[in-house]
Amino acid sequence: MVSSLLFIFWIRADLLYYGPLGKCPICKGFFEFRVNRYICGGNYSEWSKCPTSVRDPPRRNEMIKVPEGIADDQLREWIQKRIEFPKRELPEEKPLKNMVICLSGRLSRRHDYWRQKIEKCGGEVARTSLGVACLVVPPAESERGGSNKTADALEKNVPVVSEQWLVDTIQNNEVQPLEFYDMKPYLVLDARGIAWDTPDPVDESTESLVGEIKLCGKKGIHRDSRLHKVGGRIMERDGIVYNCAFSLCDLVAKQNDYAIIQLIMLPDNHLHLFYKKSRVGDDTKAEERVEDFGSRVGDAISEFVRLFEELTGNEFKPWEREKKFVKKAFKFYPFDMDVGVDIRRHGLAPRNLGAAALHCKLDPFVSSVMKILCSQEIYRYALMEMAHDVFDIPIGMMSNTHLERCEQLLVNFKEELKTAPGTGLAGEVAWIDFSNKWFTMMPSTMPFTIRGYKELADYVAAVYETVKDINVASRVIGDLAGASLDDALSDCYAKIGCSISLLDKESEDYKMIVKYLKTTYEPYKVDDVVYGVSVENIFEVQANPNTSPTYDDIKKLPNKLLLWCGTRSSNVVRHLNKGFQPAVCQIPVSGYMFGRGIVCSDASAEAAQYAFTGVDRPEGFLMLAVFSLGEQFTEISTILEEEEVKSLEEKRMGVKGLGRKKTDEADHFTWKDDIKVPCGCLIPSDKKDSPLEYNEYAVYDPKQVCMKFMVWVKYEEQNMEVDVPEAPGEEE
Repeated sequence: MVSSLLFIFWIRADLLYYGPLGKCPICKGFFEFRVNRYICGGNYSEWSKCPTSVRDPPRRNEMIKVPEGIADDQLREWIQKRIEFPKRELPEEKPLKNMVICLSGRLSRRHDYWRQKIEKCGGEVARTSLGVACLVVPPAESERGGSNKTADALEKNVPVVSEQWLVDTIQNNEVQPLEFYDMKPYLVLDARGIAWDTPDPVDESTESLVGEIKLCGKKGIHRDSRLHKVGGRIMERDGIVYNCAFSLCDLVAKQNDYAIIQLIMLPDNHLHLFYKKSRVGDDTKAEERVEDFGSRVGDAISEFVRLFEELTGNEFKPWEREKKFVKKAFKFYPFDMDVGVDIRRHGLAPRNLGAAALHCKLDPFVSSVMKILCSQEIYRYALMEMAHDVFDIPIGMMSNTHLERCEQLLVNFKEELKTAPGTGLAGEVAWIDFSNKWFTMMPSTMPFTIRGYKELADYVAAVYETVKDINVASRVIGDLAGASLDDALSDCYAKIGCSISLLDKESEDYKMIVKYLKTTYEPYKVDDVVYGVSVENIFEVQANPNTSPTYDDIKKLPNKLLLWCGTRSSNVVRHLNKGFQPAVCQIPVSGYMFGRGIVCSDASAEAAQYAFTGVDRPEGFLMLAVFSLGEQFTEISTILEEEEVKSLEEKRMGVKGLGRKKTDEADHFTWKDDIKVPCGCLIPSDKKDSPLEYNEYAVYDPKQVCMKFMVWVKYEEQNMEVDVPEAPGEEE
């Protein structure tokens, strides 16, 4: 009560001494003075609180109006004499005042740069992580397993945050919540060099990498309820499954929350309601309860509906039956789960891989591939790498409706960017609003403001495609967690519907592929570490013929090439089950500049960048596809306008994007069935200003591409050092 009265007092004091405040130029909301800035208290949209924050807000050039009923003549007289108002002088902003911060690892800027920035903002940089406000580390710290400073910080429970915390704190002139940038869940013991088809010697360490997936699908019981242990099941009535998940992200309001409500029926017909609401990744402050309704089904349903409406501001049945929903300000959005199981929980656990392979009747080498594709780990790792490894939301088992809405959100925003302000506060707000929408629809452990086309491609389009592929894998592979199948791997192989056979290392095809790989490869650099690749095995493959063209179909087409396709290991099941699929949309950056096309390259170096996962899991798969450019194709070396790309899509015309490097044509040769292999050392081309580093090829009809070979490669450090020096400017 006292704080509210003080707040009102300071608002009135500001009005009387400095004049009436104008409205926010972005949302027409009202400004409020907080600490050392004026913050807009309005909403930009139903998804976003207005982010406008200024030190010199607009003021209305008008007389202050005294409400009727105030009989203070002295106040009225004082107001009438105020002809001009002075400008309010605010103290210099120092958001990091009295904060001691430690820096570790190779940050995006030199440590000296950040030291100067921190000291300018009133902070201090320490040489040790003990006793500091927080330790700032780069995202790559999670791949290295952490430095000595990180280990000390974890031992002493010092907050460990990403570099983005520093960026946002300095940019916003306000200390950002440390928990919003927490890196502790991603700092694990170094597992470098452990092969994917070999379980970690310490299973506990491997499985703790990602934690427990608590909700696996529409009919899955949340693990925190513990009712799955006593035979509970999600209640269904009149075609409605009483299980809902929700998410809410507002970067301005510092919200990143989820909620779960379930009705769970036990074998003795006792009905329970489970409710949980929490910030993503912070279960210590979760609001959680299990309520026993006994046989009072009507009361339980009423409470379920009440909670749904309280969380969302929408009615329950129109959503559940027709998926009708209108987002309300500061309210949750439903995460639409599908019936099935998330492969991150119901794929093969590391400790079960050996037993599964032992009972497998497939060729041992094919069995090794299936162990990877059916394991939980590659899907967990992919989502962890992209910061979408939310344990309480089944990212790997969302409905097609939800996936379509995510895609539509991306496509619509791409259209809005044509008319949106490019710079300034209005342009910034548009990106913030989209980021809130995206991270609400696609929950993340580390949401941030997406800015620019490059981040839109890397953190939205690529994430969407990976999540979509993981959902395909969840549906195809199914439940292997408690599998009673005699041969789970063979069963999954049959469900994928593909054909995989080991290529003889003495065969001409094997030698040709190895030569093609080596001549078109360039070492891949991650931070200061350079990686080469070696071939483990090569497989001849045919994707599911019911959904993909066969080699016999493709070999009849003109202008055929054998090209490299890069893919995450988490995407391979979808490739094998459904064939190559077009990109989600056109974005004017490499990888998406061809629009809704299927893109390959003649450089294994390009594909290897996509297949690389992390230093602790050094294997990956490179695909070789037979690619027909069709009767006519065009060559480009610039990013086309969207209308030009749409014209190519409509004409189904093949495209060759010319890169700054090309393969030496003197070494090109023709394989079989008139298929050209653009094998040759990479040399500079005459397209020095091309947006592409290597040549890329695109077609818009999936019937023009078929998978032919899958190359299992291992990434190897070429400049590995035993004691890696710290970044320049960092003191010991």
